[in-house]
Amino acid sequence: MPLLAAALATLALDQASKSLARQSLPYGQPLPLLPHVWLTYVQNPGAAFSLLDGFSPAVRVPFFAASSLAALAVVAWAWRSLPGRDRTSELALGLIAGGALGNLLDRLRFTRVTDFIEVGVRGVYTWPVFNVADSAVCVGVGLLLLKALRAPKPEHP
Repeated sequence: MPLLAAALATLALDQASKSLARQSLPYGQPLPLLPHVWLTYVQNPGAAFSLLDGFSPAVRVPFFAASSLAALAVVAWAWRSLPGRDRTSELALGLIAGGALGNLLDRLRFTRVTDFIEVGVRGVYTWPVFNVADSAVCVGVGLLLLKALRAPKPEHP
């Protein structure tokens, strides 16, 4: 089943890369990797763009845990609703599920998410630091959007 394989592979890669970042990278100090790409280990207590980072863990963690569980419920519903369960849709849903699980585990274990990938142009603009789980969710959603845009249009009488 491509969905389960993608979810488990995403979760394993996410957790392994975060563990390596926590063990190997100095906190908050960018390490150049490629042009316009740095490894910058940070802990994000909020969500995307540090959303809700000012709230206490007693508020943040349950809110984001519920959000992750809701995302997983939507993935399960979408999977059950797929008419042909094609590989692209299953891969996309697996990436989303694996990413949601990866960040959920961080929140439950550490009350915050480990981020370590930074891209951009220093001094001009850098994207907020992110991780493998974040990337997987974005790629999964992107695949679903591309598939929806490429779907044949139903004919209207």
